[in-house]
Amino acid sequence: MPNDFILNNGEIAELVAQGDYGTASLKLFEQQNQTWTQLIEGYASLSSVQTKEFYFDGYKIKVQFNPGRIVSSSAKVDPKSINERKCFLCIPNLPPEQRAINYKDDYLILCNPFPIFPRHLTIPHVEHKAQTIKESFDVLLSLSRETSKHFTVFYNGPKCGASAPDHLHFQAGSKYFMPIDNDFHSIKNEYGNTLFESDKLIIEAIDDGLRRFFSFESNESNLIVSSFNLLYNILLSYYEEGEEPMMNILAFYEDEFGWRVLLFPRKKHRSSHYFAEEEKHYLISAAAVDLGGVIITPLEKDFERINERVIREIFDEIIIDKSVFELIKHGLLKSLFK
Repeated sequence: MPNDFILNNGEIAELVAQGDYGTASLKLFEQQNQTWTQLIEGYASLSSVQTKEFYFDGYKIKVQFNPGRIVSSSAKVDPKSINERKCFLCIPNLPPEQRAINYKDDYLILCNPFPIFPRHLTIPHVEHKAQTIKESFDVLLSLSRETSKHFTVFYNGPKCGASAPDHLHFQAGSKYFMPIDNDFHSIKNEYGNTLFESDKLIIEAIDDGLRRFFSFESNESNLIVSSFNLLYNILLSYYEEGEEPMMNILAFYEDEFGWRVLLFPRKKHRSSHYFAEEEKHYLISAAAVDLGGVIITPLEKDFERINERVIREIFDEIIIDKSVFELIKHGLLKSLFK
């Protein structure tokens, strides 16, 4: 790696010193968009993506035709394939033109050259370690706060859309780009079941007919962490021993209100559509962004023919069943009021 791999001078250094990693990341984009050919081409391609919208009961889902995401959507994540390829998030394997911002010495903030968002970040750990959330959830919260001027931060579980399940990382995308950033409160008011509410913490279980998920809202990180730990421990009993519960997480922060963390429990990595043949095949590998309301289709034929029925089928296959959701809700309620 070149000596200037970590950018820590001028405006970026000043912003990092202030804890404003969101604006610092925009400065990183400005620099990389002048010097890194792959990034320039990635964002040029993004400018020509096509989108369309589907309206459900009180909220919308966008579909994005984005051929630049085909590598991620088609990534082989079985153990054999993982072992046979170089980890593309390890520092020695990063593109020579890529630069980074140091985050708390343990993580790197990188520009993603295969963007979904107008600004898309990848935030890997500096060491090669497995994708797990239990011991890194506090980092997700701090990242979401310190990039909050411009970004929503998200986590894809190792079997829930992460194309690098062998390397711990988060991602972040432009705030308010995902419909759920704007639609959350209306969805919560229409479909939410309040499990706990105080002046410091609100916990909801939400079933909007397409997705089933839990939300935690608080301006105190310790309350978010303790609530997450309760839910995580309940989820453990529904998955094989020794495995991380399948989940995607979106973390949104506002100075006035604090955190809003959405956790989507999963039952399957990819729906049957991914493996089907001919007209039943859709190359859609749903992850956090899809659950946030932006479904990524790298193939034009999928974009042209996807409809509300297919969207419902895909989500129904990957999201936990209603009966399991109810059991988890009751388990969380018992834990909260012990």
